[in-house]
Amino acid sequence: MDLVTPLLDTAVLDSRQLYINRSAHGDRPDAWRDLDFAFYAESQQQAETVASFITDNRYGAPSVQCVKLDGGKITWRILLVIRAPATDEIVHTLSGFMVCLAAVFGLEYDGWACMVQGPATPPPLPPW
Repeated sequence: MDLVTPLLDTAVLDSRQLYINRSAHGDRPDAWRDLDFAFYAESQQQAETVASFITDNRYGAPSVQCVKLDGGKITWRILLVIRAPATDEIVHTLSGFMVCLAAVFGLEYDGWACMVQGPATPPPLPPW
C-alpha cells in the first residue's frame, strides 16, 4: 500500500494551500476551533464500522450521513470533528493520520476544513 503520495498530496500540499488561504483572511492558527475531516464509504456498514472505531478510540466525534450523488448513486459520508488549534503541525499530523485511517478501512479521504478564527474583537468602549 503506497501511502507516501497521498500523505504528501493531502497532508502537506492541500493543508499548505488552506493555510495560505486562511492567513489571507486573518486567521489565528493557535485559536481552538472545530476541524472537520471528511471520508466517503461505499456502504452504510463500512461507514458505521469506521465511526464506531473512531468513537471507541476517542479520536473525535464522527457522524454518518447518506449522500445521493448525481445519477442516483448512494455513498456514505463520515464527518469527523476534532476540536484543536489549526497550526501547521497539528493539521499535518491529523490529516496524515486521516490518510492512514482511510487506507486501513478502504475509504476515500476528502480532506479537512475549518472556520477562520479572526483577530479577537476588543471589548466595546464604555459609554462615557
